[in-house]
Amino acid sequence: MTNIIDEAKAYEPKQMKNIADLEKVPTTIEVFDKDFRDTDGKPFSVKVVTIDGEDYRVPVSVLKDLKVLWGDSPGMKFFKVIRTGEGMKTVYTTIKTE
Repeated sequence: MTNIIDEAKAYEPKQMKNIADLEKVPTTIEVFDKDFRDTDGKPFSVKVVTIDGEDYRVPVSVLKDLKVLWGDSPGMKFFKVIRTGEGMKTVYTTIKTE
């Protein structure tokens, strides 16, 4: 058992990882919706993939890019997502990788 100060010192807020944090992603990975509530209690959901027990958020723009890439390279096995910018100005670029 630990006291509250030690618990507070060790506390790190949970933050969802992003698919751009991965070195490469297999095109066969399953994607699903994960439900949350915002600070006002309103429900919302995000697309996620799970790798080694960790959830990684998949931005909608990545899905749009993958649709185009798959049309051009239907045998593609892996892809990578590159993130630039911050906050509302974040841009995701999805590229084919092997």
